[in-house]
Amino acid sequence: MTTTIKLGFDQVRRLLPQAYPFCLVDVVEELTPGERIVARKNISGNEWMFPGHFPDKAIYPGVLLIEGMAQTSILLFKGAEDQDADFEGATFMIASVKSRFLAPVVPGDQVRYTCEVVKVVSTGGVMECTATVDGNVVAKADLTFAVQR
Repeated sequence: MTTTIKLGFDQVRRLLPQAYPFCLVDVVEELTPGERIVARKNISGNEWMFPGHFPDKAIYPGVLLIEGMAQTSILLFKGAEDQDADFEGATFMIASVKSRFLAPVVPGDQVRYTCEVVKVVSTGGVMECTATVDGNVVAKADLTFAVQR
């Protein structure tokens, strides 16, 4: 039987090594340990990046979509209680990213990150991630990562 885990903002904040303003995941809606995770980020017009990206048309930066997917991937490994000890104090590093951006994300959107494990070895692995808004794919990325314990 598969257990699905949900995490609120305070739990997410404790698990991620990133701090404000770079915590780019609000909640985890679904986490199946070692397999799959779905997380959410609510995009607000008063966030720090919008005055410079772009002043006349607010667009959420693609690099932050990638970072949100990477943080979601970290939560997949650190969010399950039985796995927490395995990755406690571990440093996750992105080794490579293959990405596509399909549509802009703007204030008022709710981004859902879905990441699935493709391969995991003791020193890292590969994640396949998508970002969607209202069920439409706005970005895709294959993330290759390394883990240093």
